[in-house]
Amino acid sequence: MTTPSADASPLTHFDATGQAHMVDVGAKDATHRIAVAAGTIRMQPATLDLVKAGSAKKGDVLGVARVAAIMAAKRTSDLIPLCHPLAITRVAVEFEIDDANYSVHCRAQVETVGKTGVEMEALTAVQVGLLTIYDMCKAADRGMVMTDVRVLEKHGGKSGDWTATQAE
Repeated sequence: MTTPSADASPLTHFDATGQAHMVDVGAKDATHRIAVAAGTIRMQPATLDLVKAGSAKKGDVLGVARVAAIMAAKRTSDLIPLCHPLAITRVAVEFEIDDANYSVHCRAQVETVGKTGVEMEALTAVQVGLLTIYDMCKAADRGMVMTDVRVLEKHGGKSGDWTATQAE
């Protein structure tokens, strides 16, 4: 077994020899951890009208996308190979219609009390929420674009709080 050296890469999922591994969080303190992520899907005006009216062929687009996003957060470790399975204590997903830009913005907040953060769970929730909107509306608009998926903030843990700035 190889132990990372002091001058190892700052990429924590690789050991000193460059081999991928799951980070050992056993010695870390369990703290309340929060991550917020967001993203956007742009579409044709007529497609946005279908979303707003709840009359897409497959039904209530945002309601289904919210449930999909929550489920995705809970299953993140099944999708991301080196991600720890976590006991998530809260997932909140919000959608905002942006009429001016023919878009839907998704924001997910994920929380846990644990030894590692929930940034990946928040990002996964957002992306799957947006993918679900795409899936439910693709019959009307195959040209939708998902964009700007990112972590907005994280709280808790050894590294403390972090908030994205407008310039990032």
